[in-house]
Amino acid sequence: MKNKKYNAETERLMDLMINSIYTNKEIFLRELISNASDAMDKMYYIALNDDNVKFNHEDYYIRITPDKEKRTITIEDNGVGMTEDELVENLGTIAKSGSLDFKKLNEKNEEHEIIGQFGVGFYSAFMVADEISVLTRSYKEDEAHIWKSKGAKGYTIESGKKDSHGTIITLHLKENSKDEDYDKYLDEYKIRELVSHYSNYISYPIKMEVEKKRPAADSTEDDPKFESYREDDILNSSVPMWRKNKNELKEDDYNNFFRQRHFGFEDPLAHIHISVEGVISFKAILYIPSRRPFDFLNPDRKGGLELYSNGVLIMEKCEDLLPDYLNFVKGVVDSEDISLNISREMLQKTRELQLIKKNIEKKILEELAKILKNDREKYAQFFKNFGISLKSGAYENYGADKDKLKDLFIYTTTKRENITFNEYRKDMAPDQECIYYANGNSIESVKKLPQIKHFMEENIEVLALTDPIDEFVIKMLEEYDDKKFKSISETDATKEEDEKNLDDYVKKMKDILSGEVSSIRENPNLKDDAAYLSSKGEISIEMEKTLSHMPNNQGFKADKVLELNPNHPAVKKLKDMDNDSEEFKNYTELLYDGARLMAGLDIKDPIAYARNVSKLM
Repeated sequence: MKNKKYNAETERLMDLMINSIYTNKEIFLRELISNASDAMDKMYYIALNDDNVKFNHEDYYIRITPDKEKRTITIEDNGVGMTEDELVENLGTIAKSGSLDFKKLNEKNEEHEIIGQFGVGFYSAFMVADEISVLTRSYKEDEAHIWKSKGAKGYTIESGKKDSHGTIITLHLKENSKDEDYDKYLDEYKIRELVSHYSNYISYPIKMEVEKKRPAADSTEDDPKFESYREDDILNSSVPMWRKNKNELKEDDYNNFFRQRHFGFEDPLAHIHISVEGVISFKAILYIPSRRPFDFLNPDRKGGLELYSNGVLIMEKCEDLLPDYLNFVKGVVDSEDISLNISREMLQKTRELQLIKKNIEKKILEELAKILKNDREKYAQFFKNFGISLKSGAYENYGADKDKLKDLFIYTTTKRENITFNEYRKDMAPDQECIYYANGNSIESVKKLPQIKHFMEENIEVLALTDPIDEFVIKMLEEYDDKKFKSISETDATKEEDEKNLDDYVKKMKDILSGEVSSIRENPNLKDDAAYLSSKGEISIEMEKTLSHMPNNQGFKADKVLELNPNHPAVKKLKDMDNDSEEFKNYTELLYDGARLMAGLDIKDPIAYARNVSKLM
C-alpha cells in the first residue's frame, strides 16, 4: 500500500471545495453519475478508433447501491477505468480529470459527448462522506487498484481485484448531526428523486435494486397475501424530449411536458422547439404560459430557464438566458458549449452564452409576431397577461430594445380594440400630424375626459393608455413611422395666450393659483366642462401620479395649465364677478379643485372644497 499526500496547494483547494464551492450537498450524486457516464463515453470513443475494443451500448449502465447497515452508497460503471498513474493524476491532483484532454482528441467526432468536464466534481462527495474508496481497473490492463481518502490530508493506493474494466466508488457517509441528516441519502426514494431531478437524461441506464411486492404463492381472493422481492429498476428516462425531432412530437406531448415540469397547470399559450447547430449548439423547448402567475408583479420574483449541460441539470432558473422583459417564458435549454465555473453551479459570462440568449430572444419575438398576425384574440390574451413586461423592455436600458418591441404593442382606442401602432398609422387621415393618446384607468374613463370630446367629434382616433408605464414607453419611443406621439392633455405651446393680452379675470386667477399652475388659457374646444388641467413639458400629469408612488420619489411635478371653457356658464359668471371679491376667489379655487379631481389628483383642502360647493348651492 502506498501512502501519498496532496501537495499544499491541492490541500488548500480541496478544503475550499469541500466546504465552500458547492452550495447544495445533494449535487454530489449528480457529479458522480456524470463522471461515470463520461467514463463510458470514453470507452465508446476508444472503440470507434480501435478494432480490438468492442462497444455494445446495451451492455453499459450505471448502478447505485445504498447499504443502510454499512451506511455506504456505491456508484459503479463499466467505463474506461484508471491505471495507477491515472488515479494519481486524476484523483491525486485536484482539477485534473482527463476529460478536457480527452475532449481535445475528440473534437472531430461530433456525435461523441463528454459530460465530466471538471474532475473536481468527484470531490463534492466529501460533503456527505468522511471516507471514499475507489476500486478501478483500466481497460488497458488486468490489474485493479484501490484509491482511498478521508479528505484533504492525503490518500492511499493499493492493489485490488476486479473482474472487468470500470470503476466502483464507495462513499462512507458522515455521522448524522443536529443540522444534517446524511441517512436520507440511503433512502431509495431520495436517490430516485435526485436522479430524476439532476440526471434524468444521462444517456446510459441508471439502475438500482429496489424492494417490490407481489402476490404470494398461497394468496387467494379471500385471503390476499404478498411477499417482498428485490428487482432492478431503471431510475432515469431515455432521450429527453428536447432532443427528439419535432415531427416525432404532437401538441399533447408539449402540453404534457409543460405540466410535468410544473411550468403551469393549464396548457401553454404557445411552445417553441429550437435546435441550433453551428458556432454555438443548443436545443431548447420554450413555453409562453396562458396565465400570469400570482406573483408575477412581485419585484423579488425571479424568472429563468432550466439549464442542462449535455443532459445534466446545472441550474433550475438561469436568468442569464433571457432578457428581463421575457422573464415570463418557461422552458429548458441544453448545450454542451456553455462555460461553467468549477462547481457547475454558475455560468461564466461568455460569448457563447450571449449567443444562446440572443438566439432565444429572437425566436420568442418571432413567435409572438406570428401569433399577433395569425390569431389576434390569442395574442390579446397574451398581452393582457404579459404586455407589461414587453413595455418595460422598451422603456428600460434607455430604450435599447424599443425598436424590436414596438410592433408587438397593442392598444384599445376610441374606435377599436387591440390595434397596433402600425394599424393606427395606416388609418390616419392625410392631414393628421400626430398619433394622439390619452391616459386613464380604462377606455371608459378615457372617453369621459373633457378634452377628448373634440377629438371624437373630429373623428380623430385616440390611443387609450391604461397602464401606468404606458406614457413612459410612449415618451421613450417619441414617434412611430415619422409621426410624433402627442397627448391630448398636452398644451400646444404655440397657442398659449400672450401674457400681455390676458383678460383681467385670467390674470387674477393666476395670482390666486400662484404656484399651482404655470398658466391659464381659454380653450373653446371644451364642450360640456368648465375647466380641466393639461400640462406642458416632459412630465405629464399621469407621469407625476405614477412617480409619486415610487419608493425613490424625488418630487417630480407636471407643469400644469388650467384650461377654461369660455362658453360654459360657470366661466361666464366668473368673468362678470368683481375680481377682488371673495366669491371670485371661491369660484377660482372651486374650478381648479374640480379640474384636479377630473385629472385624478388629490386636492389640498377637501373641507374647503365642500364648503365652497355648499356656498354656491
